[in-house]
Amino acid sequence: MPSFEMRQAGRGDAGGILNCLSSAFEAHRQEYTAEAFQDTVLCPETLENRHGEMTILVAVAESRVVGTIAYQAHGTKGHLRGMAVLPDWQGTGVASALLQAAESGLREVGCESVTLDTTEPLKRAICFYEKHSFRASGRITDFFGMRLHEYAKKL
Repeated sequence: MPSFEMRQAGRGDAGGILNCLSSAFEAHRQEYTAEAFQDTVLCPETLENRHGEMTILVAVAESRVVGTIAYQAHGTKGHLRGMAVLPDWQGTGVASALLQAAESGLREVGCESVTLDTTEPLKRAICFYEKHSFRASGRITDFFGMRLHEYAKKL
């Protein structure tokens, strides 16, 4: 397995995070509405907003961001957003390590469960989440004209 380190993101990681998000989701651009895609890959301003609201983690290898995830606690419930791994790093354990670190961070602040939302085109991601004990909650909302499915897990 390739070597990488995990840490909390700093403001100086913004370019790497934005590159990671856009690279990871580019293959799905045509399956997303324009608004949903932009909300998923972010821009400098929306990433700055996320930094203010959530804890963002990065996986770094050779001084570049190869993966990212954000999490936030609301009482005993946590929520994940913005998980992405560079295409050439997918399947290397980065996603599992990011997910494990985010879940650990949520447990440390007293969360008993965690949710995430995903879109139908992300079949590989859905399989990944199900492999890591997430289950569809049945809650489906509108995400800029797309169906957004909630997945939940007990911590």
